[in-house]
Amino acid sequence: MNTKIGRSSCTSILIGKKASLSASVIIGRNEDAKTAWPKHLAFNKYEANNKNNHFKSKDNKFEMDLPHEKYAYSSTPEWTDKYGIFEEDGINQYHVAMSATESAYANERVMAADPFNTKSGILEEAMVTVVLPYIKSARDGVQRLGKIIEKHGAAEADGILFADRDEAWYMEIGSGHYWVAQRIPDDSYAVAANQLAIQEINFNDSDNFMFTNGLKDFVYENHLWPKNKTFIWREIFGTHNDSDLHYNTPRVWSGQRLLTPSVKQEPQNFDLPFIRKPDKPISIQDAQAVLSNHYENTPYDLTNKKNKEQPAFRPISVATTQESHLLELNGEDMTHWLAMGVAAQSVYIPFYPQGTKVPNMWKNGKETYSPNSAYWIFKLASTLVDRDWGKYGTDLGNAQDEAKEKVLHLRYQYDQKLANEKDKTKRTVLVDEANAKMAKTATDIFKDLSAKLITKQTADSPLSFKMDPDL
Repeated sequence: MNTKIGRSSCTSILIGKKASLSASVIIGRNEDAKTAWPKHLAFNKYEANNKNNHFKSKDNKFEMDLPHEKYAYSSTPEWTDKYGIFEEDGINQYHVAMSATESAYANERVMAADPFNTKSGILEEAMVTVVLPYIKSARDGVQRLGKIIEKHGAAEADGILFADRDEAWYMEIGSGHYWVAQRIPDDSYAVAANQLAIQEINFNDSDNFMFTNGLKDFVYENHLWPKNKTFIWREIFGTHNDSDLHYNTPRVWSGQRLLTPSVKQEPQNFDLPFIRKPDKPISIQDAQAVLSNHYENTPYDLTNKKNKEQPAFRPISVATTQESHLLELNGEDMTHWLAMGVAAQSVYIPFYPQGTKVPNMWKNGKETYSPNSAYWIFKLASTLVDRDWGKYGTDLGNAQDEAKEKVLHLRYQYDQKLANEKDKTKRTVLVDEANAKMAKTATDIFKDLSAKLITKQTADSPLSFKMDPDL
């Protein structure tokens, strides 16, 4: 966790291909840090033979040599690399998707048993950069990052999402050099908040589990778990405190409530399962609804004025969200869905990750507001709506509906054009053209929304005075 910018926790979702309505493997996450900390979109080029490919962190002492061949990939870096790159998520040209996130702090008793230098371990800011461009499958990703963690160590507990066209994997770092990963069953999904989530580990099932060599020995030698009990990862390395009951478990409950409403659960329940089967196939819109959720239609909704001063639970979608993404893989089709700013107040754009040109305004934006930044276009609208969600929420919803309809129509049109175009160069031109049109369509609609809200809000001034017509 990069304390210099006060990075916050995130919420993740992973969906198996048979649980998905489109038969896609989908992973996604909200990236949270500060209420004003822009992200950019990037399309990183293929490098065939970079003999001097070396990574050195600006945030700590971690560095390593990287492979000479580097695959093209999409990503969402920070507006500044002063504290690290934090590319966070993307899809490479082998159709492998990855998203890195903070899961939870390591359990104190594990920290005591396995001390490490928190200034030298690999941090979240490097994970995508040193892994995604060099892997050909989700399993490759888990194995590559696992070897890096075993050698260099990690300064925090993390959750990392991997996907390819066939599999979704969720990897968790427990402490220092110890990690596990579980394959999400094809007919199931998982929602994870800022806690270690993986439960029972089957050490004899290599099809569905991967882990650090010597993990069991480390646990038993340090008396962290009895040998005669089932090995439950999150009980051994995870946290279980009052903070989790308000900050973490309610988010998992909310995601499962949306996707499996037939199962009745309580929001403050440490025993919520990691893996769930949905009541019906999950659409990409369903996944977006999970990442946009703020407990609407429940007593805990933060847009309800009575919860403003004393919210009961931390929601999935919060003001500190920098961007929200869903990475969708289906055969040769791939989509990097990206919503800048707060997911509940933004719109997901289905970018083609094989693009070569970043759309206008999507590589702009610094810490201070500027009108030439996509991040700030969406953030301005959400800030204006926040003045009175009950009064201006309808305007926001109408703008979101309009943007979704027009952007999806553009994506469909270009899907048809690409299906009929075999020339590689012409396909690249079409992809860049589509990304530019979808991006501009969405930002134009939100510019118009902000103009409308500013005009309306001129009447909200406390300096207003109405003269009695009888005087």
